[in-house]
Amino acid sequence: MRLTGVLHGVGLGPGAPDLITLRAARLIEGAAVVAYPALAGGPSFARAIASDLIPAGAREIVMDVPMTVARGPAQAAYDRGAAEIAAELEAGRDVVCLCEGDPFFYGSFMYLFARLSPRFRVEVVPGVTSLTACAVRAGRPLVARNEALVVLPGPLADEALEARIGAAEAVVIMKVGRHLPRLRALLDRLGLMDRAVYVERASLPEELVLPLSEAPEVAPYFSMILVTKGADPWP
Repeated sequence: MRLTGVLHGVGLGPGAPDLITLRAARLIEGAAVVAYPALAGGPSFARAIASDLIPAGAREIVMDVPMTVARGPAQAAYDRGAAEIAAELEAGRDVVCLCEGDPFFYGSFMYLFARLSPRFRVEVVPGVTSLTACAVRAGRPLVARNEALVVLPGPLADEALEARIGAAEAVVIMKVGRHLPRLRALLDRLGLMDRAVYVERASLPEELVLPLSEAPEVAPYFSMILVTKGADPWP
């Protein structure tokens, strides 16, 4: 007899509900307890993606996570969320935790995994990443044959970005947001502007795909820059 519940971390994909995998959908539809992050005082993007699948009457654990540069407030939010989830697991109830994109690729679920996996059984369902969704929507194959891909967070300093960009044939810059003007200037200095594409809110109705040179001045958090430096892979 199982004494504790199982924590399921399910990837939801980049935003379009029909990009949720069948395995993730089955788990959400059968959930008695659902957990998900939300912007503190605001809505949850994760819940919005999966809203049609969440059963009526399911208990919902909302983790209000502040979007601040300081790590402390967000870590405290995950501490509180982990404690609520642990109480359900200890009572023998499974918990399905919703995560945008893939749980282990810049996913919020990894913070819960670190807190709870030493004590409870955790199963992770991968999801379509924003990286691959943006590449598809931009019509830009990223790497072929022996080419190297590097994934970089936009908040990195210019010196670190430049060093790592120089070592790869393809580059994905995530978490663009307020860093867009600086990143655009950097890629222009490196002579890569004509190889760079800007994508925001991939797979959603408000999706935008443009050459980086034509990108708006203000970018949302869910935006990305793709740079393909190598030869195009077509014959």
